[in-house]
Amino acid sequence: MTQILEPGSLSGRRALVTGSSRGVGADTVRYFAEAGADVVVNFRNKAPRAEKLAAQLRELGVRALVQGADLTDAESLAGMMAEIQAEFGGLDILVLNASGGMESGMAEDYALQLNRDAQLAVLDAALPLLGEGSRVVFVTSHQAHFINTTPTMPEYEPVARSKRAGEDALRARIPELAERGIEFVVVSGDMIEGTVTATLLNRLNPGAIEERREQAGRLYNVAEFAAEVALAAVEPVPEGHTRLVGDTSSFGG
Repeated sequence: MTQILEPGSLSGRRALVTGSSRGVGADTVRYFAEAGADVVVNFRNKAPRAEKLAAQLRELGVRALVQGADLTDAESLAGMMAEIQAEFGGLDILVLNASGGMESGMAEDYALQLNRDAQLAVLDAALPLLGEGSRVVFVTSHQAHFINTTPTMPEYEPVARSKRAGEDALRARIPELAERGIEFVVVSGDMIEGTVTATLLNRLNPGAIEERREQAGRLYNVAEFAAEVALAAVEPVPEGHTRLVGDTSSFGG
């Protein structure tokens, strides 16, 4: 990974990235820490991995708080925010990165619970910690962001629609956030090489990744997309509160 943000540029800032024990979330939280931010590494069920990452980040000279939480559970969420308040005194950056819906054995409406309801619940729980000048970033995919106009593969459609529902619900909160002095940005990217979702999709639909790579010219890897998420937390809010990453021509974007 290369340095994305200026060293020290986030010194004194506090960031929570949901689902940050692995993948895009882990690389995003690392970029923040490299820039001097104190960070919260959030996980659902992989504590050792989260602890290992936090230990690495502390070597950079920042505080790294490890917090396990089920984002679909109000009590669990409240407990995490209470710990963050006690340790950090508040938050300056909230990245809503955790998502899912392709896991086996979950309830039929799990994707909607996680990708819409839990996103709103995290925002609501974090609002008392977010002061004027803070920023919320919601991470999504082109397949979800453009789902109302561009069909996606059937295996991913329920997840795509649930993530779009989450995006729409969060966008409805922009006026309220603005009144509080809180900025909001959606970061949308194509399939990301090396993510759990891409791997699962390729298993269900063999050749899906290769086909999409051909259409797009190239696909971002985890570190590259995480860099865009990290930049979205600090660069000026783009038009329409939307940062589109990579080629969108096949989505009409």
